Amino acid sequence: MSPFSSLRATLTQIYPPKPTFTEADVAPGSQRGRVFIVTGGNAGIGLELVRILYVAGATVYIASRSKEKAEVAIKEITTSSSSKSSATTTNSSTNGTLKFLHFDLNDLRIVKSAAETFAAQESKLDVLWNNAGTGANAVTPGQRTVQGFEPMVGFHCIATLLFTALLLPQLRAAASASQTPGTTRVVWTSSGLAEAGSSANGIDFSVLEMGTNKATQNYGVSKAGTWFLAREFARRFSDDGIVSVCVNPGYLKTASFAGTPAVVMFFLNRLMLSPPVFGAYTQLFAGLSSEVGLENTGSYIIPWGRVRADAATPRQDLIHAGESVERGGLGYGERLWSWCEERWAPHV
Repeated sequence: MSPFSSLRATLTQIYPPKPTFTEADVAPGSQRGRVFIVTGGNAGIGLELVRILYVAGATVYIASRSKEKAEVAIKEITTSSSSKSSATTTNSSTNGTLKFLHFDLNDLRIVKSAAETFAAQESKLDVLWNNAGTGANAVTPGQRTVQGFEPMVGFHCIATLLFTALLLPQLRAAASASQTPGTTRVVWTSSGLAEAGSSANGIDFSVLEMGTNKATQNYGVSKAGTWFLAREFARRFSDDGIVSVCVNPGYLKTASFAGTPAVVMFFLNRLMLSPPVFGAYTQLFAGLSSEVGLENTGSYIIPWGRVRADAATPRQDLIHAGESVERGGLGYGERLWSWCEERWAPHV
């Protein structure tokens, strides 16, 4: 890819065209009977996504560390929806159900417990949005997860993959029962820094467990890893009817930038960042749009809801690294998957 093409591919993610799939494309009550999980659904992108899914009639589990914050979010969404219903002719009976699910990427035991709690209440899971995570600057030097992993990789790769793997029975059940192939999905959240902040081939396995002394690089590596895992999940489970896609939700005014110096944030807010609802549109497109399906499982979705071809990816080394060995790639998805399993095995 030429330098000009690479720059254009990057700029179209920073300054994308208007979204084409929004709440206006998801009719009230249209998702009734479907079950969703949105990790990190109590704030930012996740909160905006949950708001849309609630009006669409779905049962939505808000997976969050804080029950108090989740309950505040639930009250705010339900109250706001009721007020709008009273002021218009919208029938509030089409609204869905919101439930709290205790979930914390920092502790694998809580991740396992969350999956077990969900399984005790639901037999199927139609869409899992792996939305939760943390920003590069929100981690202090030397910080580790409860089980001792570098936080970025611990959150975005090890814990996220564990949660997803534990929910496979419910995902398979939903895919088997669905009359519309390709509507059971796992949406993995990456970042523009997967391309801008990761090392050559995305991951240096020699420093993966403990990380480097550069927070932004650790974050970029973890988000490249998320992308690899999404592609690997697609390879493993497309025959089960489960679609797996990865998204860059966009450059947004969210907690992902927590810890960024105020002067930098001043310019970012003015020049680059958009309201969180636009990131929700990217996630909504990935989870519900008919443009996504089994025919393009493993794809990368860019703001504000566009399927990007591998050939249009600025970092072709990431595409090569993420491909399986059988297809001539480095097999980093397979390798990272096994690496994550080895890390969580002693703890769960």
